[in-house]
Amino acid sequence: MHPPNPLILTLDLDEASFRFFDDQRKAYFPQERNFIPAHVTLFHHLPGSERRRIDSDVQPHCRRPVIAMRATGLRSLGRGVAYALESPEVDALRASLATSWADWLTPQDRQKPRLHVTVQNKVSPDAARTLLDRLNTGFEPFTATATGLLLWSYEGGPWRFLARFPFRG
Repeated sequence: MHPPNPLILTLDLDEASFRFFDDQRKAYFPQERNFIPAHVTLFHHLPGSERRRIDSDVQPHCRRPVIAMRATGLRSLGRGVAYALESPEVDALRASLATSWADWLTPQDRQKPRLHVTVQNKVSPDAARTLLDRLNTGFEPFTATATGLLLWSYEGGPWRFLARFPFRG
């Protein structure tokens, strides 16, 4: 028997923000590689064997109000494009969970997070530069809202939704 799939923790977005980012992702992400909806990843690889503890550790963090995040610009991913997000509250929430889960974190999840929503990836650098220039034209910073946390199981490409943890403050 093999170990459970890794888990991914993302932010749950308000409907308008999710729709905007997901529409962008559907428009610009290569269709044959677009297995998952738009998302803001907090942790990329948590151990599936620790699901109960993860659920338990997340619950106290949900006794808070929704969190405003600022979309501050666009970021090149080399072979893609992402909207950069900033939120001291999300950073603090993530740091607290990272402290609790320090023994499990992969090198990627130990790094300082750079919150973002990827809307294009796995394209040529020229195609990515073209989209970055296009989206930067007339870009105005805007606010998106995190309404909770979502837990996913990594299924080798696609993700399977497991649980929603709404902010209830």
